[in-house]
Amino acid sequence: MTSLSRTFVRRTLNSVNLITKRAQFSTSKLLFEQRQNTPTTQSDSKEEPLTHFGFSSVPESQKEDLVGRVFANVATKYDIMNDAMSGGVHRLWKDHFIRKMAPSPGTKLLDVAGGTGDIAMRFLDYCKEVHGDKSASVTMLDINPNMLKVGEERFQQTPYHGTEQINFKVGNAEHLNEIPDSSVDVYTIAFGIRNCTHVDRVLKEAHRVLKPGGRFMCLEFSKVDTPIVSSIYDLYSFHFIPTVGQLITNDRDSYQYLVESIRKFPDQKTFAHMIRDAGFTTVGDGYENLTFGVAAIHSGVKL
Repeated sequence: MTSLSRTFVRRTLNSVNLITKRAQFSTSKLLFEQRQNTPTTQSDSKEEPLTHFGFSSVPESQKEDLVGRVFANVATKYDIMNDAMSGGVHRLWKDHFIRKMAPSPGTKLLDVAGGTGDIAMRFLDYCKEVHGDKSASVTMLDINPNMLKVGEERFQQTPYHGTEQINFKVGNAEHLNEIPDSSVDVYTIAFGIRNCTHVDRVLKEAHRVLKPGGRFMCLEFSKVDTPIVSSIYDLYSFHFIPTVGQLITNDRDSYQYLVESIRKFPDQKTFAHMIRDAGFTTVGDGYENLTFGVAAIHSGVKL
């Protein structure tokens, strides 16, 4: 590496450290507001296990509400922000995700953390365009009613509205109480699992509801291994994304959390190991990197 390159990397890393420290103050505002509405005793906070909310540690019982507030805040502008944050690349990732799934006619999909319906819509479109199939169906499940409402409104403008091909459920990925054992062919979760408190429980529930031979597929932000690309990506994430969030949605804090949650999620190899621990069989490494590892597709089969 040339001296110029080393200087660039060093200055970039120094900037990343400064931005990261500033980011922690932004997340703390959400935590402060939540604590104002969540009375706790000193003994409770000592006894309850902690988890992460972005770069901060919070009692496990608080994370679901904190995450819920984030997505309630961003629901109506979620798709616009995805385009702004990724330059539209998230659409290419999702297209590839569905092509990799290659669903066959009659596939029954459970799309967890289905959000505004991007995966569900692409799934049904693929089945119709590739197979001429109208027997495939998808249950779109999300813990956040605001996000689910946006998805329902999108589907109202499509031929799938009012058919048995699509239905919507409010539900928790960690406790899929309304989904029977061995009842779905494919389980998907896109950009949602990192927001869950107990990722291991989510994976076990996914294994439970899939039929033997069924497939688990996860699209999630991941870790960039190339040092220079990683440094540039950190600058983009911690500086540009929250700023755009402020400009478009007047909500910097929610997008600050989203960036921090990406950094707290396990790397590709660790997450693949967790998938295998939940009972799934994977092929090769169990994942495919997208765009230098900015995102990755993880998959496993229930034998």
